[in-house]
Amino acid sequence: MTKPHDSFAFKEVDQEGLETLDAISEAHRFNRWMYETIRPWCKGEILEVGSGIGNISRFFLEEGKQLTLSDLRDNYLGYLKEEFAGQKALRAIINLDLVHPDFDAVYADQLGKYDTVFALNVVEHIENDRLALANIRKLLRQNGHCVILVPAYQTLYNRFDKELEHYRRYTKSTLGAAMSDAGYRIAHKQHFNAMGIPGWYISGKLQQNKTIPKGQMSLYNTLVPAFRLVDKVLFNQIGLSVITVGVKD
Repeated sequence: MTKPHDSFAFKEVDQEGLETLDAISEAHRFNRWMYETIRPWCKGEILEVGSGIGNISRFFLEEGKQLTLSDLRDNYLGYLKEEFAGQKALRAIINLDLVHPDFDAVYADQLGKYDTVFALNVVEHIENDRLALANIRKLLRQNGHCVILVPAYQTLYNRFDKELEHYRRYTKSTLGAAMSDAGYRIAHKQHFNAMGIPGWYISGKLQQNKTIPKGQMSLYNTLVPAFRLVDKVLFNQIGLSVITVGVKD
């Protein structure tokens, strides 16, 4: 197992992350599968944390969901504005730092504003994950949903994780504990994408790839219908990712 860094320096342009998002952007079946998995928990006024280049955002907007996009990096914010400007369901595109030292003051106009906040493959990039989750809770209205997807199983930590600057991988228990500590009532837990595990291990550990090769992602995307069936057969009890939904009571 590759050992995680104690800390990562913030990069204004995250080249490895951009290359990964670009590879995944063409995997429409995979992106739709992720969207359809979290969609039942997303209601009302929705905020996406860490929108990146909008791989999942576009599904919400196409279905007319009232969505605010956000990211920490200016290059992603510029891409989102160029890609989604004029979308009727788009409420705003904002710069958002979940661990800003003056969070309450800087984002005063965002507090208690949303019925749902979701963050897909975001929290693992944040050293103080509990602070990030607690600040998400501040953005929610009463009975609002916090939907979090993160990579699963620390034993799978490999070169991919290091290059993508992941501080950790999670289990249902560790993510649930982090969300409970941040003040949420846990409403739902599951794994996602069981067949992603061998692909992640082979490509990131054995082949030592820095980012996901487009060819591998394309092949994986072709096989998504079968992989969705595998998750159903396994009752979402194992997977490359963990999804947890917390409620702000």
